[in-house]
Amino acid sequence: MHTPSKTGQLKELEGRQKLLLRLVELSVTLNSTLDLDELLQLIITTATELLECEAASILLYDEKNPRLYFAAATGSNPAQLAEVPVPIDSSLAGTIFRTNQPLILNNADQDPRHYALVSDHVKVKIHSLVGVPMSIKDRTMGVLEAINKRDGVFTDSDAAILSVTAAHAAIAINNARLLRATQQALEKVKVTNQIKSNFLSLASHELRTPLGIIIGYATFLQSGTTTDHANHVLGAAEQMRTLLDQMTNLTLLQSDEMDMRQIKISIQDLLNIAIDEIKYFAARRDMQLVFDFQYDPVYVNVDVDKTALAFVNLLNNAIRFSSEGSVITIGAARQDKQVVAWVKDLGIGIPVDKLQKIFEEFYQIEPPNTRHYGGLGIGLTIAKGLIEAQGGTIWAESAGEGQGSTFKVALRLAEE
Repeated sequence: MHTPSKTGQLKELEGRQKLLLRLVELSVTLNSTLDLDELLQLIITTATELLECEAASILLYDEKNPRLYFAAATGSNPAQLAEVPVPIDSSLAGTIFRTNQPLILNNADQDPRHYALVSDHVKVKIHSLVGVPMSIKDRTMGVLEAINKRDGVFTDSDAAILSVTAAHAAIAINNARLLRATQQALEKVKVTNQIKSNFLSLASHELRTPLGIIIGYATFLQSGTTTDHANHVLGAAEQMRTLLDQMTNLTLLQSDEMDMRQIKISIQDLLNIAIDEIKYFAARRDMQLVFDFQYDPVYVNVDVDKTALAFVNLLNNAIRFSSEGSVITIGAARQDKQVVAWVKDLGIGIPVDKLQKIFEEFYQIEPPNTRHYGGLGIGLTIAKGLIEAQGGTIWAESAGEGQGSTFKVALRLAEE
């Protein structure tokens, strides 16, 4: 029976000590690194060194679209690799992931589960492979693989070393993901707080202006003066009531407490109700209202007051962001089983990347401290809420800044 020499035993102990030291160093480094991309590169570099192999790769599980994808691989572009879907049911990595067990193949290129598309992307022909699951608690989050042993074949010892590396890596990746998610959440809260702060500033300004008019003209009324002064007071009070109504409507929408009383009405009559509300405001700015209606009535089932309010908000928006003497077109037409109505202006337009954001609560394209146009930034939010609460849709179209805007509303046709 062959007995290892003392020199051989000493070399083996030195090798184990060196390996343990390297694993301890890896653990310390992983726990002090919270950048996910940096972590992934560190893991595959360490795995390649420890197993003395040609390359290593990390595949993570995509929970939203159940599959594995390459998060990192030696000498490869992570973004390009991530585009290669790795099937869970018919690949080597998928087998490791499903069984949650290590896998050693020293003739991997001959295995029917070998996924040739990966070899083409990493530009490396795979001869031998060892892979282990990356698990944290009771959840498998991915697979760590090493390929092409430089000297000899992969052994159980290699699988054990890779498993220890994978255990450390899973914890570090999970921590980095949690940090990234926390940072994104904090950034979202920061933006939300800024928006609310801007809203409070705008509300204060918008309410202060008509209040100043009321107080100023009230002094004239005390001395028994003209109807003209009284009209100014009434106009300012009406402006304040509109602002407060908008804030109340937004609160009701957010709490889902708004009661909808739907009746059958033609879209032409509905738009005329909205136009009657804003025609005085339009006349003061010398705006021309152009109608583009079909002659035959087209009917919808809606809450008249609330749907008219949605169009009033769209019309006010068009008037506010258009120059004096401009033209606003109001139209409607039947399209299949829907009625599409629109408000088109020739005003300041909307940047293409802001077409969705303008419907968000309190959102203003202008910076709050240098704005030229009034409003609280909730008119479009209310219009969207009122239309969608009745099963309709609303959207904005614009070719960009300075090129005008068109707001469209689609409502279901009333049954004949």
